[in-house]
Parts: sequence; structure tokens; C-alpha cells
Amino acid sequence: MELAIFLMASALSIAASILVIIQRNPIASVMYLLTSFVSQVILFIMLNAAFLAMLQIIVYAGAILVLFLFVIMLLNLRREDFGKDIKLKFKPLAIAFAVVLLFETTVAISSSAMLERAQAQLPPEFGSVQAVGMELFTKYLYPFELTSILLIVAVLGAVVMAKKRL
Repeated sequence: MELAIFLMASALSIAASILVIIQRNPIASVMYLLTSFVSQVILFIMLNAAFLAMLQIIVYAGAILVLFLFVIMLLNLRREDFGKDIKLKFKPLAIAFAVVLLFETTVAISSSAMLERAQAQLPPEFGSVQAVGMELFTKYLYPFELTSILLIVAVLGAVVMAKKRL
């Protein structure tokens, strides 16, 4: 049962992530991104990391996606702004990469010894508030702050681009 839930959540996450990239409509792309985030929440819950799952919903699905939608609506993109339809020139290469990814995923899932080793390596406090806080504000403090600066610059850039159009 657990393996079936893992496979469905993983497949949904991969499919939604691919659709985020393929989609030409930015609103639909954001909705597929939301689907990907929710499927990753299922994977966090399966790891007994409820705190990380809630952070994923609150921070990414709640705040970041709202920010993306705000910027998309602010830009007021029209159909002609998307450009011409581009034919996939590298279709054989994309299919080859997809087959390799499917093979790697199948091998990784079928190896139950690898799954058992991965679960045994997790510390008992994995995913707790204290563990996440210590990692975030010690080891990953600078990347965390750089990400917030990057998001602010992206929003300001979108506002400047939208203002030039009006």
C-alpha cells in the first residue's frame, strides 16, 4: 500500500513538473506547479515529516504561488506575447531522457534494500521543528536570505517591466 501511494505521488509530481515547463499558459503552469507541490507534501507525510509538509503548503503553495500569480496578473500577458509555437526539435532526445529516467526510477524503487538503508539513515528528529530550524538558520542561512532577495528582485523587475508597457 505504501509503495503504491509513493508511486502515485511520484508519478503525479513528475507529470505535473513536466507540464509546468511545457504549458504555454502561465496561469495553467502555476496550477500544475501547485499540483506538484501537493504531491510532494504527500511524500513528506510518508517520511513522517509533518512539519516539512506543512511548511511546503504554507510557504510554497500559500505564499510563493500567490506571488507568482500576482506577478503574472500584473504583467497582463496577452496571447500574442507568448510568441510563435515552437516545434520540439529535440523530440528523440527528450524521449531518450524520459526512458532513462523511467529506467532509473524503476531500478531505485525495485531495490528494497536501498529503501531500507535510506530509512535507517534518517535520524529520529528528522523533520521536527528544532531540526529544521537548526539547519535553516545555521547551515543554510545565507542561501535562505539570498532566496528572499532574489524573490524581491524578481517582483521589482516584473513591476518595472509592467510599468514600461503602460
